[in-house]
Amino acid sequence: MTGKRLPPPLDEAALRDMALRHVARFATSRGKLLAYLNRKIRERGWGGEQPADPDGLADRFVALGYIDDAGYAVMKSASLSRRGYGARRIGEALRAAGIAEGDREQADAQTASDAWSAADRFARRKRIGPYAPAPLDPKQREKAIAAFLRAGHAHAIARRWVDAAPGEAMEEE
Repeated sequence: MTGKRLPPPLDEAALRDMALRHVARFATSRGKLLAYLNRKIRERGWGGEQPADPDGLADRFVALGYIDDAGYAVMKSASLSRRGYGARRIGEALRAAGIAEGDREQADAQTASDAWSAADRFARRKRIGPYAPAPLDPKQREKAIAAFLRAGHAHAIARRWVDAAPGEAMEEE
């Protein structure tokens, strides 16, 4: 025996307390909370009198205002945009967090308006285009465009930034 005790199976009160601690500690969406609760039920098992209802608990937290998917989407998209990611990559992150299309409208509008500044931050961080120490050779140019595309930027924006001469002042069209 290893002496390591297994935690007891969850019941309604323990699941609610666990969900409250998670929501209090982390900014989260309904989908992410639901994934967390389902994972904990799988790991520890269920010992409650009624069947486990993580969906009902998540819905109750939404109704109480503990979880706001639209607010989470705006916060997450702004954070990723500040890191230099483009619209496609931000959209993938929001879908992975379980954000519904209806809750993404304001976040999508913000992402579209921040597209140029996000590309600027990405180019500065990766030292591409106007921030490069020297012009890129064709192989480096392809790698730089691929990096922009992986970051979620449109191909036209990626080409424009990568083809800029070192030190060139870039202006949004």
